[in-house]
Amino acid sequence: MIEEKIIIGSGGEWPLNGLLTLPGSNGESVAGSGAESLGGGEAEAKPHPAVVFVHGSGASDMNSKVFKVEPFKDLAAGLAKHGIASIRYDKRTFVHGKKMVKTLGGELTIWDETIEDAILAANMLRDDPRIDPNRIFIAGLSMGGMLAPRIDAEGGNFAGLIIMAGTPRRLETVMKSQVEDFINNSRGLIKWIAKKQTKKLLAKCDNLYEMSDEEAKKMKFINRHTKMFYLKDLGKKQVKEYLEVSTKPVFVMQGDGDFHVSVEHDFEEYKRILQNHPNATFKLYEGLNHVFMPTVYGDIKKAKKEYSKPQNVADHVIEDIANWITTISQ
Repeated sequence: MIEEKIIIGSGGEWPLNGLLTLPGSNGESVAGSGAESLGGGEAEAKPHPAVVFVHGSGASDMNSKVFKVEPFKDLAAGLAKHGIASIRYDKRTFVHGKKMVKTLGGELTIWDETIEDAILAANMLRDDPRIDPNRIFIAGLSMGGMLAPRIDAEGGNFAGLIIMAGTPRRLETVMKSQVEDFINNSRGLIKWIAKKQTKKLLAKCDNLYEMSDEEAKKMKFINRHTKMFYLKDLGKKQVKEYLEVSTKPVFVMQGDGDFHVSVEHDFEEYKRILQNHPNATFKLYEGLNHVFMPTVYGDIKKAKKEYSKPQNVADHVIEDIANWITTISQ
């Protein structure tokens, strides 16, 4: 493969370093516009399909690194072997977090944090002559998977959506489930502290959509830098509302060892929402965790240890994504 340094949002207020990964010279040229093919002919190389990777929650680098694992790096390299290009980039909060707090304050929304940059990345691919503008896909991991239908609807205009360990539920609902799982699997002082710390937060969430925007902009969410307006904006239109009106091909994937999202409440709910969709594919992976690597502990209390073991995204996951894109692209 070949990797080129890029900047998402170059010349704007929030520039982000990234990488464009292109397939190597295994029969198809990766040279720029007007280049001759490897065989010495005058015909231009066939443009590649491509993927925009979208991060989960939190401040993440372009590889979506969590302790010792880097799922986006693995996916980019793996897909390149199958002739598929990709873009990955540092998340805006990873690079400009302090500036965003100072500039946006309580008005920070998911558009500012995630959506705009994904659309900029898609447009960058469309402007590259080595990329087929009609075969650009989005692959969102975790919260990025939840957002994929919204990003597509708000300007991404992708050829298809790959939802990796996403959720069709609102974020506050997922948080509540995660907290309950943690408390139910805890004991003694840790259990007592967890209950006390989350009680107020969950109470605020119960009244979230009755708050005015101005109230939400002033009320603290998790920390003093993030306000409830962020959560209200995120949940104002649910995932199912986007999916129910979309006819784009969708590939929903999840590991059965995932302790961040639920097979019952997330994977199965996607199947219910998309039961009448003309082109929806579902795959549940045995023994894989939230980042599609072999499950280590499968316990939310040991999340740090889960991702502290160096691993890679399973090969068959990458092959399934590549085969799906190839089939959709035909």
